[in-house]
Amino acid sequence: MKKIKSKDFRVSEKINLKDIATLETLDTDEETLKKELEDTREKLGEFQDTLYAHGKYSVLVCLQGIDTAGKDSLIREVFKDFNSRGVVVHSFKSPTDLEKKHDYLWRHYIALPARGKFSVFNRTHYENVIVTRVHPEYILGENLPHINSVDDITDEFWNQRFEQINNFEKHIAQNGTIIFKFFLHLSKREQKDRLLRRLEKREKNWKFSPDDLKERKLWDNYQQCFEEAINNTSTEHAPWYIIPSDSKDAARLIVADIMYDELKEYKDIQEPELPEEIKRNLDDYKNQLENE
Repeated sequence: MKKIKSKDFRVSEKINLKDIATLETLDTDEETLKKELEDTREKLGEFQDTLYAHGKYSVLVCLQGIDTAGKDSLIREVFKDFNSRGVVVHSFKSPTDLEKKHDYLWRHYIALPARGKFSVFNRTHYENVIVTRVHPEYILGENLPHINSVDDITDEFWNQRFEQINNFEKHIAQNGTIIFKFFLHLSKREQKDRLLRRLEKREKNWKFSPDDLKERKLWDNYQQCFEEAINNTSTEHAPWYIIPSDSKDAARLIVADIMYDELKEYKDIQEPELPEEIKRNLDDYKNQLENE
């Protein structure tokens, strides 16, 4: 089986999504991929326990990708061995009326993980430079000063948003949040097959919406917006990783391995030592309990 190396997926220079493969088999079979994932997610679960005990860092996992890219099932499989109190998943839909009364980062800021915990953003703050860029009319709903029509939304506006997002991520990274950003890179053909499965399998019908087909017609627009967002916001403290996602099993393992390999480099994340006085009296405490 091919060894997974974080650097092979990390964005460290300008990329063109058309030049990046959407399929990675890791030169092995489905059963091996699942077994490897079991091993890695168990280690991630153990790391989360240590992270909680240490209490100085948090971890934010951001998942972006076109419809059917596999975000939901990846979350289910990768975080299966976590203490349920140690990870919170946020699925960001269209902003509510309350959220629209605040700036676009507000709802993401209040969903950030507490120290010792993981948060997973299923769709993220990047929707504000992807979906809204494909559909700029959505920006009008934010009721921003000086934005009265789509014509007021210029390239300068989007560049400003990239800068704001970079500043947001830099701020939380400097305050102890470890950031992972994964783009699940899917081929148009594989999306077609997955949409067809939603229609053909009765138990999957509920996942399908006619809007999926409308958005699919905007495939090229979305790919361009994903590409520009990645190129403008992959930084040292918050790098993007592009994950080939035509194989769900391989994508899940790649994401899990990247997280574990990067997190174990934080050598200061250790369970705290007991005070010396308590350590000296452990046998006494044990005897008290045993002799009740």
